[in-house]
Amino acid sequence: MSVLAIGLMSGTSVDGIDAVLVEISGSEGDLQVSVKESAGTAYTPEERKELLRISTEATSDLQSISSMNFHLGKKFGEAVNELLEKSGHTAGDIHFVSSHGHTIFHQPYKGDGPLDETNTLQIGDISVISDATNIAVVGDFRTADMAAGGHGAPLTSYIDYLLFSNSDRSRAVQNIGGIGNVTYVPKNGRRDQILSFDTGPGNMVIDEVVYRVSGQTETYDKDGRYAREGRIDDGLLAFMNEHEYLQVEPPKTTGREVFGSHFVDGIFEKFGHLDAKDLVATVSEWTALTITDSYKKFLIGKDNEIDEVIIGGGGSYNPYLLERIAHHLPGITVGVHEDHGFSSDLKEAMGFALLGYQCLKGEYNQLPSATGADHSVIMGKVSFTQPDSFARMLAVRGE
Repeated sequence: MSVLAIGLMSGTSVDGIDAVLVEISGSEGDLQVSVKESAGTAYTPEERKELLRISTEATSDLQSISSMNFHLGKKFGEAVNELLEKSGHTAGDIHFVSSHGHTIFHQPYKGDGPLDETNTLQIGDISVISDATNIAVVGDFRTADMAAGGHGAPLTSYIDYLLFSNSDRSRAVQNIGGIGNVTYVPKNGRRDQILSFDTGPGNMVIDEVVYRVSGQTETYDKDGRYAREGRIDDGLLAFMNEHEYLQVEPPKTTGREVFGSHFVDGIFEKFGHLDAKDLVATVSEWTALTITDSYKKFLIGKDNEIDEVIIGGGGSYNPYLLERIAHHLPGITVGVHEDHGFSSDLKEAMGFALLGYQCLKGEYNQLPSATGADHSVIMGKVSFTQPDSFARMLAVRGE
């Protein structure tokens, strides 16, 4: 039986919501997925500003977090309904929605206090989405992995394993969103041989620097134009290379709480005198190095050969960044998801549809070898607010 599902993704770049309608059939080992339609819903400037504010400990507050949880639920619901209209489908055609939510805090380690546990928080309430769409919703994936001792990330490592396993080539599948993460898929690799970790910042630092040097008129370095015209400053590069995260052994994960606006504050405090284009060129070079140095330290340096790097996410559209990554990996093929028939824009949203599908089928949908969990788990929680949405969800399991 094939099912229709909608995957939703809101990433750490805080640019908007990706929604994709997919058809899925089969099970692990013979899973088939095809994209039927897609749509993007941009955040307004006010929404983006507020999401960044409540993701920063110094400026956040409980009321705003709780309110935005509901506001985003409605926003996600609108994204689903717009996609349905665009595709010509109705809610009655869709078996389920699967939502990543929006991460505003992620702490994969225990703190010093006796009550300070590992924790994570994604907002965009799934009951609000379900009520707005009359479709059952799967969401809140990370918590199950963390309950099993994992880092709750990178979750897309399981998707990379499904989509990019190859009998002849060992691949590093690199996502460059707000944060960068890699999934290492060895040729003929089993699920317990897959390695994955966050390499460090993806677009996050570049975007924030561009936002500041452009007087808040630009949110990213389109086509790498700023960076290409700038010069790399060795002092700033050395300063950023001292960051302790880069030395931590995998499995590991990071986020805006480490490389967000406060990190960029430190750059401007010490190096704000540099030319704007030189700043962008240097943080772009550093981002490329955090990726390639991670491979050399934690993959190639551990006797894991890499034949090919496949890059997705927003960073895959920055040709300067791709050139710098390829420069630092001589002899290794560097390409993008589109070379393999998958859209970089849609891959993560499609991936969460697959995670939701596995959840509803009652099948494992994470890789302990990638997240550091003690054992395999089924990630995801389910909400349905109407009997007919419940019935369509049950049909995924053949009930």
